[in-house]
Formats: sequence, structure tokens, C-alpha cells
Amino acid sequence: MEARALLSALRRGEAPTGDALAWAAEALADGRMSDAQAGAFAMGICRVALPESARTALTLAMRDSGEVLRWDLDGPVLDKHSTGGVGDCVSLVLAPALAACGAYVPMISGRGLGHTGGTLDKLEAIPGLRVDLDAQRLRETVARAGAAIVAASARVAPADRRLYAVRDVTGTVESLDLITASILSKKLAEGLDGLVLDVKLGSGAFMKTREDARALARALVTTATAAGCPATALVTDMSQPVAPALGNALEMAEVMRALTGQEAGALGALSAALGGELLAGAGLATDAAEGAARIAEAISSGAAAERFGRMVAHQGGPVAFVEEWPRFLPEAPVIREVAAGEAGHVAVIDGEALGLAVVDLGGGRKVEGDRVDPAVGLSDVVRLGQRVAKGQPLARVHAARESQAEAAVRAVRAAVTLAPEAPEPPPLVHERLAP
Repeated sequence: MEARALLSALRRGEAPTGDALAWAAEALADGRMSDAQAGAFAMGICRVALPESARTALTLAMRDSGEVLRWDLDGPVLDKHSTGGVGDCVSLVLAPALAACGAYVPMISGRGLGHTGGTLDKLEAIPGLRVDLDAQRLRETVARAGAAIVAASARVAPADRRLYAVRDVTGTVESLDLITASILSKKLAEGLDGLVLDVKLGSGAFMKTREDARALARALVTTATAAGCPATALVTDMSQPVAPALGNALEMAEVMRALTGQEAGALGALSAALGGELLAGAGLATDAAEGAARIAEAISSGAAAERFGRMVAHQGGPVAFVEEWPRFLPEAPVIREVAAGEAGHVAVIDGEALGLAVVDLGGGRKVEGDRVDPAVGLSDVVRLGQRVAKGQPLARVHAARESQAEAAVRAVRAAVTLAPEAPEPPPLVHERLAP
């Protein structure tokens, strides 16, 4: 096999064979495929919709281009993936809750992308905490704490690492086949016994329509299952932030409030719904409802917080973080309230605009390599349907400088629409998809 033959077949509209895709993954990983050829390969996959068997073959080939973890533990190895949204810090609540229920969670996560926040950036708001663990430290953390949340090493799905960088500069990020293979190649490399996909739908998500969200959810479930990993997907609401905060330290504060019994809200409810799917699929609950109840109990009882504290300590963070978390998280020097210009009910929240406002504050990256300020962001964001009086805060802006705060205040006002009547509240879970 050589790249020219593969690319010629794609140009003719022919779906590659499993052997051809396996060669492509190896060639991407070891450099036999040039950047120009990798870009042409990505564009070819965009133009030739892969049948399910070929999509599975590409996913497995990308997984097998690097290290695949193997486990010898006394419970199932489970994980969750979110397609990205705003105020979405569910992973930080769900992973320790699953650990408290007898599962093990070696969660490979990512950094902020576009207007959405990254789980790793949120964790790194905790002083000293490391996400770049080697394989031995990862195994020790998972065995002792029940969960670890880490960055993918260079040895995990290197074909995806190479292809992802090429997709970003060739306009091929939106390909359903490439998105599916990219997500699952890394997740399957974790050596999982079960996976739940949280596919976001709404203004703060990448998927804005129900049809697009359902198509991605279906592709992820069928491909993961065909690859030997039991999976389900929930299409969940992103017409407003999951937690009422955006920004790394501010979202960590919401996580700690949920884990320490102060206020869980939608963050706790969504964690329970996703975790219930995993526990039922792994035989740790009779059905998803019982599984959700077990996750909720782990959160409310403090068992999840104890596991989170263990994980933080094993990853280099403060031993006393759970007990004394407010003193460890950084605070921005400028805090401004965004006062409502009129009275009304919150009818629309433009989540993408809020996320971009946080990026402009310095809480996300505009280009790779940008330094992220963990302290900045938005807190106390209003909820859909909430009644606000004139002058009442729509949110609070946390900024490094006054000029940035003023720009963020304007952005929040433009992102929140008020109406005389309260809208029908959206469901937290729109749809469940299973094999």
C-alpha cells in the first residue's frame, strides 16, 4: 500500500478497505504519510461517507497506532465523553462518583477548544496538580483513588494526534467519520468495559440542531459497540450552561459545591443520569434509574468528594483540597456585576457568545500556546425562565483588568435575551440512544 493509491481511490469516491485504513493509521503515526498527503486523506474522508464497517476499522486502526491500556482491577473500567459545551464540568463530579460506586475511571481528557472549556484546564486551576502522568503513575492513581483525569500521552493514538492537527488547518474538522474516529480512538485506548457519550445540543454546543446531534450520537454508539466497547449516548441540553459559571477556577468552585453538599443542581442531575447509564451497563445497578440514584447518593454522602480528594493528592495537588478548597483557588482582581437593563424572564442564552467572552477575558485559547488565566470568567449566570428585575445581575464578570471586564459586561448583556413571559424549560436529556 502507498499513499497515492489510497488517495486515488478516495478521489474516485471509493471507501477504503480495512487494510488500507490500517496502513493509513500506521503511516500517519510513523511519518510515512506527509502532511500534504494527510490533508488530502482527511479531505477524501470528508467527501466519501464511510460505511459503518469502514468507520469502525479506521477507529480501531487509530487506536492501535499507539499504546492500549490493559487493567487487572476488581471492578469495571468505565468512562464518559462529552462533545463540549459551556459550564460543563460534569467529568469532575462524575469520575469520583463512579469510583465511589465501585468503578475505575482512567479518563483521558482535553483542553479548551473554541468557545468550550477544557477539563484539564479546569483541573489545573488547582495548584500543583499535574495532568501529564506517565503510565505507571496513571495506573497507581486509578488503583488507589479509583479515578484519574489526565492528558493523552504521545503514545496514545498517535495517528489521531497527527490527523487532528492536519484537520484543524484543512477545514475538515466537521467530518462525522473523522470526529467519531478521533473521539473513540483515544477512549478505546483506555481499555474500557463501558462508555457513555454526552452529546450536547444547543447554543453552547458545537451541534446546534437535533438532527446533527442525533447523527453524531448514533455514529459514536454504533462504532464503539462494533469496536467491542458497550456504549450508550444521551443527547443533553446546552441551551444554557450546565453549571452557572464559566471559567476554570469558577467551574472548579461549582464542582466543589456539588461534591461537598452545598448545591448540585443541573450539574449533579446530569452526572447522575450519565453515571446511571454506566453503572447499569456494567452490572453495578439493575437499571439506569437505580444507577442514577447510586451516583446521586455518592455525591450527597460525601463519598465522591473523598475520592476526588484522593485523586487530587495522587496527581500532585493539595492533600487538604476538599476540606479547604476556597483558599486554594485563584481569584480575579476585578469583579463586575452585569445589571439587567429591563425586567423580564430569561428567554434565550447564547452559550457560544458567553464562552467566547471568557476566551476574550483570557480564560481560553485563541491560538495553541496561549496562556490561560485560571481566575477569570463568569459566575452566577442566570437560568432560562428566571425572572429578573431591572438592575438585577444577569451574571458576574471576573477579570484581570477593568477594560476586559467592561467588554465582557457588554458581551453578557448581548448574549442574554429577556421576554415578558417565561419560556418552557428545556429538558436536561433530550434523547437516549443505544445499540
